[in-house]
Formats: sequence, structure tokens, C-alpha cells
Amino acid sequence: MITMGHVIAPFGVQGWIKVHPYTETVDALTDYATWWLGKNGAYTEYRVLEAKAHSSEVVAKLPGIDDRDAAFSLRGMEIAVPRAALPKAKRDEYYWTDLIGLKVVNTEGLTFGTVKTMLATGANDVLVVEGDQERLIPFLRHVIHKVDLDSGTIYVEWGADY
Repeated sequence: MITMGHVIAPFGVQGWIKVHPYTETVDALTDYATWWLGKNGAYTEYRVLEAKAHSSEVVAKLPGIDDRDAAFSLRGMEIAVPRAALPKAKRDEYYWTDLIGLKVVNTEGLTFGTVKTMLATGANDVLVVEGDQERLIPFLRHVIHKVDLDSGTIYVEWGADY
């Protein structure tokens, strides 16, 4: 399961929920007809009755969630979809979830640590690498030398003193 967002609040009084999406575009989450809601890997499947972008969030109606109290009970739940439901990544594109946990090594052979998370800065995405110190490495073509998912390693053109 790939986490695609989380429920932040009820929306209105008829059981709609407001969702903060983790997707590249706000409305990408609305492409999925089924969501799995849960925490800590325990999910319940919901068929999405209706979902639409609302400013920088998504609002959605799920079956059996018919009032504000029921919607409030979902607050904090993760929204996930099966990995197989995601479109195949294009050449030289990666899902963040595939990068998290990979080892980061510079072209001189120095291991910086592993990717703890990713940040979207607006200008470009950034690897947050945890090791002997935390490093922020821009995910740019001239910095990322190679992403080897098979070996679990990202090779970067990045100095130890940057």
C-alpha cells in the first residue's frame, strides 16, 4: 500500500471529508475509485462515491460516512492505494516512496547515509539524507548521477563539505 494523503477534517455536515493529498497534483487522488483508509498498515477499503479538488485539498464522500461525527472519526487516517494501482513511472522518474530508504553515495565513494524523506521546495525536490549528519541534496539531473533501485543506491555528484 502506498500512502497518498490523510484525512484532516470533516467537510460540511453530510459526511464529506477533507483530505490533504501527498500527490504531485491536488486532483491526482481523485483518479482512484477506491481508497484504503487506516493507520499502521491496517486498512479498510472504501469505494469513493465522489471526490473533487477544493483549493489545495481534496473533499470526498465515502459510503457509510453520512454525518459530521462519522467524518470526524476518520480524522488522521491515512489514505492509501495498492502499489499496483499506480501508473508506471516514466524513464528517469521515481515515486518518492521508492527513494526513501535508499543509500546515498557520492561519486568519490563516500556514503552519506540513507534517504529519510523528500521535500518539495517549489523549485525542485530535495533528498533529506540521514547519516553522520543530515544532508539536503537537490534532486536535480546534474546532482543525481544514477538511481539504482535494484541495488538500493543513489549516486550523487555532491561533496562531503556542501
